[in-house]
Formats: sequence, structure tokens, C-alpha cells
Amino acid sequence: MRLSCREASRLISAGMDRPLSAAELVKLRMHLLLCGNCRQFSRQMGEMRAAARHAGEGRD
Repeated sequence: MRLSCREASRLISAGMDRPLSAAELVKLRMHLLLCGNCRQFSRQMGEMRAAARHAGEGRD
């Protein structure tokens, strides 16, 4: 049930492309509660995604 950081980063990336299953989401959330590095990675991925969307819309 416990995820490694590698598996968590894979799910964080996959979650950007598709909805995660309920089981994947629970595992990822449990991991993120315990792992500050993966929380930071998840936050950075979200920020990069938002920046890319804004850039694609012609906004800074």
C-alpha cells in the first residue's frame, strides 16, 4: 500500500494527464501527507502546468 517517492512522482505526473483512480488517489494522498519532498514536487508540477497554460494563452 505504501508508495515509494518514485511511484508517487509517477502518479503526480500521471494525474496531470488523466484522472487518477480512487485507489491511486488515496495512495498518493497518504504519501504526500508524509513526504515533504513529494509535496514540493507536486506543488512545482502544478505551478509549471499553470505557467504553461498561461503562456499558451498569451499571458505572462
